[in-house]
Amino acid sequence: MAQPDDMLDDEDYPAYTMGRAAEILGCSQDFLRRLGDAKLIDPQRSGGGHRRYSRYQLRLAARAREMCDQGTDMASACRIIILEDQLEEALRRNERYQQG
Repeated sequence: MAQPDDMLDDEDYPAYTMGRAAEILGCSQDFLRRLGDAKLIDPQRSGGGHRRYSRYQLRLAARAREMCDQGTDMASACRIIILEDQLEEALRRNERYQQG
């Protein structure tokens, strides 16, 4: 079982409630729900069914909020972010492949 310190360092650990995530990002809870509907983020659920967000998901949501604030519609912002994320992962894999 993971230790508390390990979970705090884990980018994917769902540590933030929807309310806290919205507060951190300065957005509405509905904005976070719509990001889920757009398939940008898929929050984990607590035992009681409440959405829980990771730091990684908060970074994606912050990027979406920034793009939407600049006039990009949500669907386009989410697609761009997903493609950027896929490209970054492909570049990491390519680098590992070339190293060894």
